[in-house]
Amino acid sequence: MRLILLAVSIMAAAAFPPARAEPIPRVDPSTYRVETVVYGFLMPWSVTVLPNGRRLVTELGGRLMALETDGSRTAIRIGSLPDVYFTKKTGLMDVAADPEFSSNGLIYLTFAYGRREANNTRLVRARLDGDALRDMRVLFSATPKAGNSHYGGRIAFLPDGTLLLTLGDGFDRREDAQDLSNHLGKLVRLDREGRAPADNPFVARAGAAPEVFSLGHRNVQGVVVDPADGSILISEHGPRGGDEINRVSPGKNYGWPIVTGGLDYTFARVSPFRDLPGYEPPLLEWTPSIAPAGLAIYDGDLFPGWRGDLLVPALKEKAVRRVRREGGRIVGQDLLLAERGERIRDVKVAPDGSILVLTDGPKARLLRLTRAR
Repeated sequence: MRLILLAVSIMAAAAFPPARAEPIPRVDPSTYRVETVVYGFLMPWSVTVLPNGRRLVTELGGRLMALETDGSRTAIRIGSLPDVYFTKKTGLMDVAADPEFSSNGLIYLTFAYGRREANNTRLVRARLDGDALRDMRVLFSATPKAGNSHYGGRIAFLPDGTLLLTLGDGFDRREDAQDLSNHLGKLVRLDREGRAPADNPFVARAGAAPEVFSLGHRNVQGVVVDPADGSILISEHGPRGGDEINRVSPGKNYGWPIVTGGLDYTFARVSPFRDLPGYEPPLLEWTPSIAPAGLAIYDGDLFPGWRGDLLVPALKEKAVRRVRREGGRIVGQDLLLAERGERIRDVKVAPDGSILVLTDGPKARLLRLTRAR
C-alpha cells in the first residue's frame, strides 16, 4: 500500500496554480439578530445544550464551563483527565450528552492523550453531578501517532444507541488512512461502553481494527445524523483544498489520500485521481479550503426556510456556511456572520430553534442567532 501511495504522490508532483474561489452570496445580516451570550473564552472547541437548557463549553486548555439558564457561569470540576496531551492545537475537545442524559446524567468528552512521540484521541465518559464530573471512565483510545495535528474528535449518537467518533490521519501518516489495522483516518463506531459492536463492518476481517466504521478520511471535525432519514454526514478538512462534505455508509472508503481534489501545501495536487471505482465521492468539495470545523443540520422553527440545511462553521473563511438542501440534495450555499470576520469553531441548533455559534481564539465568544423582529 505504501508503494502505491508513493507512486500516486510522484504522479501528482507537478504544481498547479491555486484555484480561485467563486464569490458566495451572504445572508442579509438584517434578517437575523446576533447576541453575545459570553465573551472571553480561551480557545473553546465545542458547545452542547443539555435537556434542562444548561449549556456546556469546552476549552482546549482543559476547562469545562457550564452556562446556566440564568446567565451565570460555572467551572465544572473535571478532576484528572488521564494522560492528557495539551498543545496550542489540541487538548480538551468535544462534549456530548448521552441520549438518556435526563435519567443517567452521563456526558462524553474527547481529548488528546499521550506525549509528542505517541498521542491521539481518547474518549471518556463521566456523570455530571451538579458542578462536578464523577465516575470518569476511559472508553476508547485511538492508535498513537507522533506530532500534534489531525485528531478529529467529534461525537455523534446513532439511532441504535451506538456512537460515532471521528478521527484524523495524523498528518505525517496520511497513507495509514487506507490501512484497516489502525484507527488513523477513520470513523469508529462504539457502543456506549466503548466496545466494538458485533455488526461493525470489519469485525470479522483478520488484522482489521474492529472499531472501524469507515476509512479514507483526512481530518473529520464535523459529524451529524440527519433527523429526516438517519443518514450520517461529516465535514472533513483537506490541506489547501479538498475540504469535503460526505455521506458516510458502513464499510465504505472515502479515498484519502488516493482519491481527492485537494491541493497540498505546496499547491501540488495531492493525487491525480478525482474519482476511482471503489471510492466514495464527496457530496460537496471546497477548493480553496474553508477549514470546516464542525457540522449541524437546522431543524428548528425560528428559520423555517432553513429546515434541513447544513450549517458549517469555517475557521479560515471566518463565517458559517449555510448549505441549502432540497430533499437532501445540495442546491446552493451562502454565508452567515461573514461581516464579523471571526474564525468559527462550532455551531449547534438549540431546542428553541436559535443557533449557537462558538468563535475561535484567545478571546472567543458564544453567539446566539435568532430571527430579526
